[in-house]
Amino acid sequence: MGTVTGPPDISVQVGSLRLANPVMPASGTFGYGEEYSGIIDLNNLGAIVTKAISTDPRPGNTPPRVVELKSSMLNSIGLQNPGIAGFIEKKLPFLEGFSPPVIANVVGNTIKEYQEVVEALDPLERVDGFEINLSCPNVAKGLEFGTTANGVSRITKTLRQATAKPLWIKLTPDVSNPGELGKAAEEAGADALVAVNTFGGMVIDIEKRKPVLGSRFGGVSGPAIKPMAVKYVWRLYEAVTTPIIGVGGISNGADAIEFIMAGATAIQVGTANFVNPTAMPDVVAGIRDWMVEHKVETLESLVGVSHG
Repeated sequence: MGTVTGPPDISVQVGSLRLANPVMPASGTFGYGEEYSGIIDLNNLGAIVTKAISTDPRPGNTPPRVVELKSSMLNSIGLQNPGIAGFIEKKLPFLEGFSPPVIANVVGNTIKEYQEVVEALDPLERVDGFEINLSCPNVAKGLEFGTTANGVSRITKTLRQATAKPLWIKLTPDVSNPGELGKAAEEAGADALVAVNTFGGMVIDIEKRKPVLGSRFGGVSGPAIKPMAVKYVWRLYEAVTTPIIGVGGISNGADAIEFIMAGATAIQVGTANFVNPTAMPDVVAGIRDWMVEHKVETLESLVGVSHG
């Protein structure tokens, strides 16, 4: 604080990556970048996180897949994606012309499947790092190893051996001790922790007397989960030294600042992109405006300040 002589520095360091700003899409809410490229300038993002990539194409879950709720959304897409070959051939070439690092979100039913995706994408120059999705409440199988410290440690160690590129571990919120999972990932070689994924949920149509979603269960996202996500980040920050990427209900600059004060170094915007396609550049502008108003020179000086 004090006299500020120039524009605030909103760049952040996440492991080996220096990001121009802390804002990036949450996987699954931004496609593979091309879908939003006619609305916003992708070069203004801190990073581009892709939709999920699995070994083989996935058709996704049976419709209906989305339910709009008060202050939230319930989705059960089921990690629909074109697989490794489809991503490399049809999705990745578009991202060649943009400056932010590309982080590939990786999913699988087994640790071996995760490893196959990482090893296939690792040699590609345009893939700058990996976000390992260990938590998805709307797939029928797989990802259960993300709910225990031992499981998180096993998969992180395996993938750490498969790549020297940044390895971000995306944690599940459906555990009682997030610090235990975060510590396991940190000790196994994670470069960053992404917290959190959607919370498991369900909606029942009382007229039809059956679940609304075709797959019954889904993931809850949006503003309603923000207080819980902030708490998760807070607790994680007290347990680890690894950078945290906060996600959950962020829709404006003030939300982002709240996560950063809780301990996040960077943030992801998800459901807000559906409501407001310019949500991410709006968040970037909101962060900058808040820093100017409060005479804060560097965003990194705010990381974890609410811990005292």
